[in-house]
Amino acid sequence: MTFTPTQQDLEQALSKFRGLDVDTQLAFLWFVYTKMGQSITPAAPGAAQTEIAEGLYNQVQALSFEEQLQAQRDFLQNNDTQLCREYGSLSDNTKLLFWYRLAQGMDAKTIVPMPENYEFSQEGKALLGQLENMDFELQITFLRQSVEPTGAAPQSGSGL
Repeated sequence: MTFTPTQQDLEQALSKFRGLDVDTQLAFLWFVYTKMGQSITPAAPGAAQTEIAEGLYNQVQALSFEEQLQAQRDFLQNNDTQLCREYGSLSDNTKLLFWYRLAQGMDAKTIVPMPENYEFSQEGKALLGQLENMDFELQITFLRQSVEPTGAAPQSGSGL
């Protein structure tokens, strides 16, 4: 008998993701794009605003590694910063493309890379395994729904 993940499994996985600490969430996103980026990324750019994602990526890339890490944490923690408001105004697909670009930058070492001695938590590994067992559509839905609530809302008079 084959196990087919359901919407309930998707909701459970999203709940697990949201329950991870912010650094484990960042690691999870990096591992997702490292393991599955080639298959996931083509699904997002069709509806993504590539120029906007690239512009925000360039802003993050111009920061020091410490500031880059803090910006990524801010995105996931919905902190009210200018970059977070810009990121928060992106569509879900553009956010996916942005995270993919961050993973590429990490690989190229132009974005703060994963520490060489980083130990991915058991919770993160289990969630990654759960995501890998989902069909492609559920994987994309999981990723969209995991980044959808991130970032800060533009403020009145902020120019965004």
